[in-house]
Amino acid sequence: METDSPLLLAAVSLLSALHMGYLTRQVGRSRMAHNILPPVVTGPPEFERTFRAHQNCVEFYPLFLVSLWTCGTFFSEVFAAAGGLVYMLARQMYFSGYVTSAKKRLPGFILNLVVIGILSLLGSIGVLHGILYKYFLI
Repeated sequence: METDSPLLLAAVSLLSALHMGYLTRQVGRSRMAHNILPPVVTGPPEFERTFRAHQNCVEFYPLFLVSLWTCGTFFSEVFAAAGGLVYMLARQMYFSGYVTSAKKRLPGFILNLVVIGILSLLGSIGVLHGILYKYFLI
């Protein structure tokens, strides 16, 4: 195994994929509890909130992964991995809050936006620094 392997990024990515699987399973459980067969995506408010919370997690997942890996590759792997763990905790806060009440989703959602923003900003700084150093020797 290479010593330069991005082990922390890989570990956080795998953990986040498992977390997404867990959230997917929650939608399945809600379907069973409310007797809603696919492809139907409407039903009682409890089911619709669960479904919508999961969809939002799916929609944000590519943004998270790109931000995580860019920050970890070009800025700091340790900082990116820590941010990834905070992101997953915030995603769980968001999901659990949304399932309970649409208004309770906001703290987790805001924290998710902050984490993605920070990871993206630091990743952009790292990429810009790399471009300036490689092509302009600054």
